[in-house]
Amino acid sequence: MSRRRTSSSSSSTGSTTGTTGTTGTPRNRTPQPVRMRRRSFGDFVKAFFAFVALAVLLVGVPGALATQIGWPLPSGVPSFDWLQQEITVHTFLNILTVIVWLAWAQFTACVLVEMKAALSGVGVPGRVPGAGPSQLLARQLVAALLLVGATAASFTPGLSQLGQGYDANQKPTVAAAQATPGLFAQQQEQASGAAAALAEQASHAAAHADAGGSTAKQGDTKYYRIQPPEGRHHDSLWEIAQRHLGDGRRYKEIFELNKDRVQPDGSKLSEASLIRPGWIMEMPGDARGGELVEMPDEAPNVSPDVQQQISDYARTGDHAQGGGGAQGGSDQAQGGGATQVSVPEQQRPAHEAGHQQATAVGAESESSFGLPEALLAAPLLAAGLLGALGRRRRQALWQSAFGSIGGRRGMEPPTPSGDAQDVQDALLVGADPEGVRLLDRSLRGLAASLAEESRALPVVYAAWLSNGDLHLQLAQPAGKPPAPWQQGQDQTFWMLSRTDAERYEDVDTAAPYPGLVSLGTMDDSRLLLNLEAVPGIVSLSGREADRAAVFASVAAELATNGWSDRMTITLVGFGEDLTPLAPNRIRHLEDIEALVETMEAETRQRRGALGAAGHDSVLTGRTGPAQHTRWAPHLVLLAAQPSAEDAVKLAELAADASRLGIGYLVGTETGDLPGAAWEMEITGQGKLLAPLLGLELDAQLLPAAQQRAVVQLFVEADPERDTDRPATTPPFLVDISEQGRPAVYARLVGPYEIIGLDNPDGERSALLHEALALLLLHREGVHPRVLSSALWPRGVTDDVRDALLDRLREWLGTGPDGTPRLATDRSGRLTLAKTVVSDLDVLRSLYHEATQGKGVGSRAVRGRLLTDALVLVRGPLLADRPEGRYRWLTHEIVDAQLPLLVADTGLALCEFHMEKDRAEKAIEALNAALRTAPADERLWHELLRATHAMGDEGRLQSLAADLVARSGARGLPPRTEALLDELLPAWRDAIAAAG
Repeated sequence: MSRRRTSSSSSSTGSTTGTTGTTGTPRNRTPQPVRMRRRSFGDFVKAFFAFVALAVLLVGVPGALATQIGWPLPSGVPSFDWLQQEITVHTFLNILTVIVWLAWAQFTACVLVEMKAALSGVGVPGRVPGAGPSQLLARQLVAALLLVGATAASFTPGLSQLGQGYDANQKPTVAAAQATPGLFAQQQEQASGAAAALAEQASHAAAHADAGGSTAKQGDTKYYRIQPPEGRHHDSLWEIAQRHLGDGRRYKEIFELNKDRVQPDGSKLSEASLIRPGWIMEMPGDARGGELVEMPDEAPNVSPDVQQQISDYARTGDHAQGGGGAQGGSDQAQGGGATQVSVPEQQRPAHEAGHQQATAVGAESESSFGLPEALLAAPLLAAGLLGALGRRRRQALWQSAFGSIGGRRGMEPPTPSGDAQDVQDALLVGADPEGVRLLDRSLRGLAASLAEESRALPVVYAAWLSNGDLHLQLAQPAGKPPAPWQQGQDQTFWMLSRTDAERYEDVDTAAPYPGLVSLGTMDDSRLLLNLEAVPGIVSLSGREADRAAVFASVAAELATNGWSDRMTITLVGFGEDLTPLAPNRIRHLEDIEALVETMEAETRQRRGALGAAGHDSVLTGRTGPAQHTRWAPHLVLLAAQPSAEDAVKLAELAADASRLGIGYLVGTETGDLPGAAWEMEITGQGKLLAPLLGLELDAQLLPAAQQRAVVQLFVEADPERDTDRPATTPPFLVDISEQGRPAVYARLVGPYEIIGLDNPDGERSALLHEALALLLLHREGVHPRVLSSALWPRGVTDDVRDALLDRLREWLGTGPDGTPRLATDRSGRLTLAKTVVSDLDVLRSLYHEATQGKGVGSRAVRGRLLTDALVLVRGPLLADRPEGRYRWLTHEIVDAQLPLLVADTGLALCEFHMEKDRAEKAIEALNAALRTAPADERLWHELLRATHAMGDEGRLQSLAADLVARSGARGLPPRTEALLDELLPAWRDAIAAAG
């Protein structure tokens, strides 16, 4: 009979396997302690005066009141006559005495609260109601008094967590209440205690279970029992593998041995980073070191309860490894309804599986299609960049149209080429604007719900997006979440399903967590780290080029994301060229010295502002009636390695930064950074590692080449760039003569019609029409993956896409010479033949020819061309498009281009008629343009002038009243008011009299 043995060694490092790590093992050092300055004579003087002040305020004030004035309240119940007596000086003094007693009681409560928080060194002191200035004074006095007996780290929230280390011979522990994907467990002390108590109860209950007989041959199988945490130190499966297997990367072996097996508390291990005290871990056979238990014989150093638990757990091994367990039962085993972050592949919704499959297809075909994979795998970053780029291009269009720069009216945005074109295609394919919209609405909806319940926002360390569901990982338990949010796998997780998120509407509340930024994916779940909530510095080590790709990705997403109102992003040591992405958000500093000076001033300012407002953190200022916009985050990205002295200064600044809404991400070459609260490493293979946090992510990156291409797109769209350049020629001009009659003509401006092709039969007709519309709006060519992403935003396989293209080629047919009307250019993009045109192509060509071609030298030609152009306008673009289709138009700027082009055409035709004093014809042209561009102020101005030229004051007054009615509560624009004052000085009186 085999014997069960326990190792007598208590050392967690007593491995007999030799080397415990290799050079390739990820570095994850314990944060180095911050070297604080020695206490000076001035500190003792401050402490003495603080002691005297506290003694006077706490003891002297009540003593003086008791001896000099006495008890101010009446000894008996006052009668009604007492209320009618004259108020004497004595009565007035008694009232003041009562007020002083109340103030003393409030200040005493503030001192007690601050003293408790200072001595414990945990968390932010609680707020005493209505005691903003009093509590601030108490905090300063307590801090000065304790300065001589404790370091600053012992009473400054957050700083006490920096530099916490553990000896090499310390007893190993494994993280308590770690949650999938299991980071930040060291911040969850309350959850740890609850999990430890639960494990202890389960341990006693298991002692009475029937052991039975095991038919499996365990031999010398080794087991490890996870123990409650000691102090602030928590282990992870990585550390267990590092100690007992010699390589932290072997944590996956431990996970596979124990996955889905029922633990003593009834739950199951479903994620590599979800481990709890009291759980049993079966170890690989070559495990060595202290605290390993071998089964099934005696173990004199293990209690009978634990022996029973291990014996029961051992019997589940064959079943768990053979059948894998029923994943569907994990929810029930965990207490009913607990939702895991990651959903098994076979349980994913069909549309999500399709999206994942489409992503995989894209990665496989990258070599042939040439799209940047990094942006394809970053849906939130791509959506932010694409949205910001669209806004920049619209701004350029509007500035061109309303800036009175004659030659630039109707300007077309430049068509990107080369790497910039590839990056733009990657943004179109990879972007997930719907995911960004749901994330933003969900977070704002949560903030609004908590404000209605008069509850503070919980501190959120991270958010996980998993198959459309949103999981918030809290710093500590915060009670029951408001509906429709649900409790996650433990008290530190709040979860919102995608179905519930889609029910949220837009709410007018501040963005609660603007500091969230994507770092990468793990097991199909995307991690967003809340940089402003980190209790200290986040360090990033690795090769310089790899670090730069991470920093660029973080900076670009923070600058353009859709779930933040506003913020400041300070880049130091890199990123000067990233400023065009968001000039209002990004600023660049040359060196660390300038950064330290800037952040010292801002830290002081924020502390003072919080104290004056009576808030304990920026989160309390983002909810409720105040919603101070000044609590927007300031995120510092420092790519350069700071010196030892600068690192200490940054650590001191970052100690209280999470309370102030300031976050620090700092690069380091060696991995040793004093004061680093959380340490990460980026590898050459694109993995982002943080072993102590249980993280091994596929990092989100923005490599240098793609970064340059993204910046190029924004620079070319800058409305201030080359303002004196000539008018831009449309990318595609058609032959507007009789000889240029097209073979296929599509009418897009208004209801969608196609002339020259038979209508396709069957349900695929709508899909073919949509594909043709996309190609007609992009005469420069459309990447096949862009086309498939537009038609199937949730993903599609290559065979389905190729089948559609074959049907589209067959429908469009060939020209007289046999050339297909749908071809593929050298870059692999789909292009239409010149004989396939749309009315929008004709409209652009007519306006271009009238204003820059033959119409310049011939008045008659200009009038005819402009009239023909305006006749083509039958309404907005694709006016009858079915609901749910053509969603890709949200990425386009054609909806902004078309009204401007129509307005420019109407204005040009109005000018043509006014040259001959034909005001009625000019008004007719302007009214035709207003049907498509009713919000264009230029058209209304010319309409007022043309009406005034007719000399009909009544008609002018009627037009002014119509403008006032259209403007609504906002009122008329200033320039329109000024024009009316000039043309019709009494227009206000006339409108008032009329209504």
